[in-house]
Amino acid sequence: MSALELVVRHARVATAADIFEADIGISGGRIVALGLNLPAGAREIDAAGRVVTPGGVDAHCHLDQPVDPPVRMADDFDSGTRSAACGGTTTVIPFAAQRKGGTLREAVDDYHRRAEGRAHVDYAFHLIVSDATPRVLHEELPALIREGYTSFKIYMTYDDLKLDDGQVLDVLAVAREHGAMAMIHAENADCIEWLTRRLEAAGRTAPRFHAHARPMLVEREATHRAISLAELVDVPILIVHVSGREAVEQIRWARAHGLKVFAETCPQYLFLTADDLGIDDSYLGARCVCSPPPRDASNQRVIWDGLGDGLFTVFSSDHAPFRYDAPEGKKPGGEEVAFRHIPNGIPGLETRLPLLYSEGVLGGRITLEKFVELTATNPAKAYGLHPRKGSIAIGSDADLVVWGEGEFVLSNERLHHAVDYTPYEGRTLRAWPALTLAGGEVVWDGRDFHARAGRGRFLPCGLPTLMPGRRGA
Repeated sequence: MSALELVVRHARVATAADIFEADIGISGGRIVALGLNLPAGAREIDAAGRVVTPGGVDAHCHLDQPVDPPVRMADDFDSGTRSAACGGTTTVIPFAAQRKGGTLREAVDDYHRRAEGRAHVDYAFHLIVSDATPRVLHEELPALIREGYTSFKIYMTYDDLKLDDGQVLDVLAVAREHGAMAMIHAENADCIEWLTRRLEAAGRTAPRFHAHARPMLVEREATHRAISLAELVDVPILIVHVSGREAVEQIRWARAHGLKVFAETCPQYLFLTADDLGIDDSYLGARCVCSPPPRDASNQRVIWDGLGDGLFTVFSSDHAPFRYDAPEGKKPGGEEVAFRHIPNGIPGLETRLPLLYSEGVLGGRITLEKFVELTATNPAKAYGLHPRKGSIAIGSDADLVVWGEGEFVLSNERLHHAVDYTPYEGRTLRAWPALTLAGGEVVWDGRDFHARAGRGRFLPCGLPTLMPGRRGA
């Protein structure tokens, strides 16, 4: 064996399938050896028996995504990927969002300009299809899929993004023909608008009424409709950010009937409730406005059950970073606005893995193997990056997290994003990455972030490998 550039010794290696003791040999940014008592490396790191997992793959996050002025996302590819690395995530997949009237190609070119030379970890792009013109359907989407943009998001709500059912069918047909993954934001836009108008007419515009305008039935109906449209086209779909029981029931029904419906959930549906949007009319609840909104404690238990029993395929952050006390953030133009106008989204890229490790693995709710599957392996498979990402195996990228365990109280001061709050402030956690390696380089050593903007590379994606019988399987 040729000399190893780096050896991580005495690791308790955790994959989606196994847990075993090994040394990990690294050269050229990739894992080249796994075994006991590997030869000496030019550099060595002693994991000292601690758990080592693959670097996280956050397959649903928003970084520097264009939004209407004066609002602006707080995190760009520099600050966003810095916070990712410090939280154990070594690959991110944000969204190149098409503007209505614009082309997908314009969106992709613009997003490359935003990312180029700024990212500290590797990244790929999903597409957002908001204007399903014949050119998009028959020329742009097929060409972009061939170039490595093999997943796209469809919205059933938000006026500037939503597609009607016929347009959804058209886009799903492209996914079926070309083997791409379609992600669906499932909420009924007409119901939300009707409820919002009635709440506004009654003067109920505080942040807490955001949840009243988006009850579970609007997610349940849209989830059922998305499943039905996918069944009609005969194509797999992934329902994103599932929040509670009623949508879960629809997905379980679909699975029981043999339909290929995959599901994603996020930390806010495990650790926040509707009360975090406010129990009075205080504007502080704007910090937790996201869609779908958090539900209640009984729905948190439903989501935990779905993580443990395999209902959920992917656990993502849906990081959508807006500063709270800023005119470009949750107070547009410096004003406290009605819930309809509060920018949707909460930060969570850095805290995604520690929250799930602390309360899921160490809390006895999920196994360590399930943690790896949800946060790294399955996202990499769903979006065509496996086995390069999401694995600790010969030939995989040397993206690794050495976990430290011990209680501490989370505060925004310890985080590395550009947001002025975390919705998880004051929560006691029991784990945090003690070391993050990206491509064999230490990017986080448990205390300091080792910056090298441009370290992160753009990764064209292959076809999904979660779906037996499809191309790429």
